[in-house]
Amino acid sequence: MTNKELSGHFNLMSKLMEIHGENAFRAKSYSIAAYHIEQLPQQASSMTEEELFNAKGIGESTGKKILELLHTGSMEALDELIQKTPEGILEMLEIKGLGPKKIALLWREMGIENLGELEYACHENRLVTVKGFGAKTQQSILDAIQFRNQQQGLHLWASLFPLTQEFIKKLTQHFPDSNTSLTGAMRRQTDIVDSISFLTTIPENDVKIVLEQQGFEVNSVGDQVLQLSQASLPPISLHIVSQEKFHSTLFVETGPESFVEGFRQQYHIPATAATEEAIFSDNNLCYLAPALRENPLALQWLEEKKEINLIQPQDIKGIIHCHSTWSDGADTLEAMATAAKKLGYTYMVISDHSQSAYYARGLKPDQILAQHQEIDILNQKLAPFKIFKSIEADILSDGSLDYEPEVLASFDLVIASVHSNLNMTEEKAMQRLLKAIQNPFTTILGHPTGRLLLSRKGYPVIHPELIDACAAHQVVVEINAHPRRLDLDWQWISYAMEKQVLLSIDPDAHAIQGINDVFYGVMSAQKGGLTRAYNLSSFSLDDFEKFLARQKAKRG
Repeated sequence: MTNKELSGHFNLMSKLMEIHGENAFRAKSYSIAAYHIEQLPQQASSMTEEELFNAKGIGESTGKKILELLHTGSMEALDELIQKTPEGILEMLEIKGLGPKKIALLWREMGIENLGELEYACHENRLVTVKGFGAKTQQSILDAIQFRNQQQGLHLWASLFPLTQEFIKKLTQHFPDSNTSLTGAMRRQTDIVDSISFLTTIPENDVKIVLEQQGFEVNSVGDQVLQLSQASLPPISLHIVSQEKFHSTLFVETGPESFVEGFRQQYHIPATAATEEAIFSDNNLCYLAPALRENPLALQWLEEKKEINLIQPQDIKGIIHCHSTWSDGADTLEAMATAAKKLGYTYMVISDHSQSAYYARGLKPDQILAQHQEIDILNQKLAPFKIFKSIEADILSDGSLDYEPEVLASFDLVIASVHSNLNMTEEKAMQRLLKAIQNPFTTILGHPTGRLLLSRKGYPVIHPELIDACAAHQVVVEINAHPRRLDLDWQWISYAMEKQVLLSIDPDAHAIQGINDVFYGVMSAQKGGLTRAYNLSSFSLDDFEKFLARQKAKRG
């Protein structure tokens, strides 16, 4: 169990104690303990009992509960509270804008015990006159519930992709002469999916035996179609076809339907294509990768015979936007840089959080100076690999950047991001972002909408206006590669390229393993037609340094 998971148990304990009206001081103590657990210098699971009990803010009482969680996976005191709490109350804790005090009031005074009842109460306008709520809070809660409902049954492509590759690998091991492929939304690399589809040439009876051995429940639901189910996975369908029809069927089932029908109206789909590429070449067309077929411009690109050399994972040359233990990262600066170098990257941009991000141990000016000294030493040690000095500067409520100009001038580049006061109107969000873009120290606009896929919608922005401003002020737009962000959304990549705006696929890595998230950023960016030339993190070290020289000139 990680420190973050341990902290989550203590936070939940604090909230449930507050909901049940238990001693406020004790409830607060669990919240404070949760904070100190996240601040531990190493994973609690790797610490001795003495180290744990002597750690700042822990002590023997908290330490014993941490050990209980590590050894048993649960905490008896928390389990007791959960057992006497309606399940719906726990779900209400997931709704933004609903803290323990509000939930206790809804439960104890209004008899609301689940999200369905709460949604109904909002529709009935019952929260408007309740102390601590009002019309604005009621609408915010309703919006959050409706957003959550829309996400039920949905999964991140990134969370399912490794599983699908293992599925294909195992079938291929058992049936080496067969063909098996993903189809549908998974093959199109759609950010969020609700099901998985495969196409195979393996005979139905043979594949059923192997799949049941792998723990799948298998049911025939149509002619040569199997429905598979397994705990925690979305519905899986397996379509079985002959070898002769495999590639033509793959083309059709990859979809989307709008693309396939549009293709049929203008071109010919043979029943027995030798390869999927042959379907395009036989129509005198350039091959269009599955990721691009969901793009609204897909049929136009075919008509223009436009060949798109999509960015590939191996095109990423440097790791831009990552964090270390200087702020809220899990690994040291040296460990992050060494890992990036071993993975074949030639440079890394360290961009820890700025001082306003107190929750992430943002850097004070004196810490920045110390970090820069460490970078200078590491650059000598790791050469020719190079670490660039950066910061993820908070865009404050008025649109200014966190730090005075003389501090910002000490960085090679600045990533400007919004992290606080996310509940903004479109007008407020645009005013804030546009002012940050106009700041001469802003190099990259980080995760432009602040969204978290399946969790947070993000603040509303006018994308064309935002991109136009970045073009005017030579600001790069980040494609945050974290699987829960993928922000900028791929649908705006073509527009950015049209406006000659550079994009940058950045992992926002908070640990060594997070560096690998660039893969998911590339997969999402392919849907927008991104090419290597328009991606900053694909620049060679020499080209990247030339880019920084131009940015320095922009600062004046």
